[in-house]
Amino acid sequence: MSSQRGSYIFTSESVSEGHPDKVADRISDTVVDAFLAAEPEARVACETLVTTQRIVLAGEVRARDELIGDLIAGLEEKVRAAVQDIGYHQKGFHWATAHYECHLHPQSEDIAMGVDKAGNKDEGAGDQGIMFGYATNETPELMPATLQYSHNILKTLAAARHSGERPELEPDAKSQVTLVYENGRPVRATSIVLSTQHKDGLSPQDIHTLAEPYIRRVLPDGFITPETEWHVNPTGNFVIGGPDGDAGLTGRKIIVDTYGGAAPHGGGAFSGKDPTKVDRSAAYACRYLAKNVVAAGLADKCTIQISYAIGVSKPLSFYVDLHGTGEVDPEKLEAVLPELIGGASPRAIREHLGLNRPIYARTSAYGHFGREPDSEGGFSWEKTDLVDALKRSF
Repeated sequence: MSSQRGSYIFTSESVSEGHPDKVADRISDTVVDAFLAAEPEARVACETLVTTQRIVLAGEVRARDELIGDLIAGLEEKVRAAVQDIGYHQKGFHWATAHYECHLHPQSEDIAMGVDKAGNKDEGAGDQGIMFGYATNETPELMPATLQYSHNILKTLAAARHSGERPELEPDAKSQVTLVYENGRPVRATSIVLSTQHKDGLSPQDIHTLAEPYIRRVLPDGFITPETEWHVNPTGNFVIGGPDGDAGLTGRKIIVDTYGGAAPHGGGAFSGKDPTKVDRSAAYACRYLAKNVVAAGLADKCTIQISYAIGVSKPLSFYVDLHGTGEVDPEKLEAVLPELIGGASPRAIREHLGLNRPIYARTSAYGHFGREPDSEGGFSWEKTDLVDALKRSF
């Protein structure tokens, strides 16, 4: 659980869309979107490996027989377009020339039988497991400040790279922000870490000079002080990067994807999974409910845990922790919250949040939470449309 102390120092990190693991996540979610665009009830569990001049897909898919062949055949073009959009046209990893392999195959009938609706049986969870959601009012996004600022630093630099404003930058990057908390609130930065891939010939000081104005734009006034430590490209050189510098795999950045270590994690990754997989859909639902609790002013912080068994629709447990900041009884929330989303069955979650849509590639970098809901249904779990109902209930 997040710290109950009033004063402490805490750190979170983020990685850019060009980090090897995030390239893999983007590709896996591109596959999910391709299948859901063709068939909203399609099933996907896609893992991706990227390394020097190589992209490898593996996993299980399910769609109508007349669609599945063409869908798999059409993936290569979509995958290469995703890598091109990230910005990889390097000798060691190029969107157009990297060797591509696809080893996707039909979903196990045993798994399908557990998930499918049949007779009086509702659709079951696609796997067993525990999922967590979290919200805190320390930022406008109701996210942990250390993680939100780490994300925002990389998003700002990526925007400058994509626009051509900073052609010196390459896609791979990592950030890390350490903040002092006093009386439970973030007040200043003790250190800022940035490692970003760059064109050959630039020194760490060159990168520091380039990046510092963007970083100062992200952090609140007064957070950066003369005592703040800066570590920009501390290895000294970062020209070889991305999948050429380090292999990437789907699902390796689950803390970056969620709450930066400020809240528990059930261990399941999101990317590459269709929304019958509760690792994804139930984690989104937990964030949705926790965010609405905090947005309604019922607590400063809220953690929610939910658990499932494979093939079973009803949650096995539903737990709320307000971290001593609540204005209401957590037990009452445990009774009310699941009913606001149809009892929190996997099917009810998917329907309430509109998850059977091709909305997932956009989630693959800079966090699945703390984002703005969009007109196409993306980030629907970030809406605060339960606030009025919660205020009426309490």
